Amino acid sequence: MQQDYFIMVEYFNAIYSDEVEEFLDSLDDKARKKIIYNVDKARLTQDSELFKKLDSDIWEFRTKYNRIQYRLLAFWDKRDSLETLVIATNGFIKKTKKTPKAEIKRARQIMEFYFKTI
Repeated sequence: MQQDYFIMVEYFNAIYSDEVEEFLDSLDDKARKKIIYNVDKARLTQDSELFKKLDSDIWEFRTKYNRIQYRLLAFWDKRDSLETLVIATNGFIKKTKKTPKAEIKRARQIMEFYFKTI
């Protein structure tokens, strides 16, 4: 009997900032689980429906649950040749077609602070 083995390749490890943890804790259990599921799925696939580039530095994890658009903004840390990190900076419920500039600005501030302090 032949067995097929699938190797799951993780493209990155995801880390949640304290701000993202607080955002997730503010949500109902099912929405929080769906967001975490999508982040985990994005780590294993290259699906722009789940993880999309917004500009040169900032990306967004995308989740739609119960007709509500949830977003976690993030950036890449590729300094370590063995482990690539994606740091989720802030989360929000998207209410308009465009991602709010204030949310992108907040993500960039967190990214800049991160790289200054490590």
